[in-house]
Amino acid sequence: MPLARAGRPRHHDQRRPGVTARDEILDAAGELFTTLGYAGTSTRSIAESVGIRQASLYHYFKTKDDILCALLGQTVSPTLAFIPNLLGAEPALSAAEHLHALAAFDGDQLLAGRWNLGALYLLPELRDARLEPFWSDRERLRLHYLALSQAVVEQTGVHGAAAGLPFRLVESLVNMWSVPPGAERAELSTHVADACMRVLGIPDDETSTLRERTRAQIERYTRVESDETLLR
Repeated sequence: MPLARAGRPRHHDQRRPGVTARDEILDAAGELFTTLGYAGTSTRSIAESVGIRQASLYHYFKTKDDILCALLGQTVSPTLAFIPNLLGAEPALSAAEHLHALAAFDGDQLLAGRWNLGALYLLPELRDARLEPFWSDRERLRLHYLALSQAVVEQTGVHGAAAGLPFRLVESLVNMWSVPPGAERAELSTHVADACMRVLGIPDDETSTLRERTRAQIERYTRVESDETLLR
């Protein structure tokens, strides 16, 4: 896991985006892991990409596995942080409204980064026990999707097996990460959220209402997060 101690001074100007050297290390690792692969990337190459000594990198991360775990955490932690906002919505959200907003927000997170971190899910190294913190968080998110989906199919009468599909549909967006920036890409997560509703038996004529509630929830949450960031 990452340590809180400061690293040694950089011997080059800042090369990577980020407020801290830790952020820069993660950005470099994200690029190298997704282009060269995990096995093909050394901690030395990550440090050199940031412009710090390899020894300095170890002030932030003990091992390369810790770096991978932190990167993978970025694919689930923002959505887990969004869930309390949905649970506390006024007026309260129905299961379908909650699930649609969750899927749209989660999809946005998977598509928004500089590097396609979701593609790291395919790495054989992911089954290592040292990545358990990531798997625990991902399982919490999966179970939240499942509970909402089960509540929806209880109302629609669709076969219960469909309840496992929304989580998989959203994660499939990592295969669309290469779509060029623009209106089409910006709508992908909303389209997938709509598809989640469809497989659970929600009629298409309810989609526009779901989209409006989702947009309001995400905009409100984003605004609050932005305000809190400015106050820090």
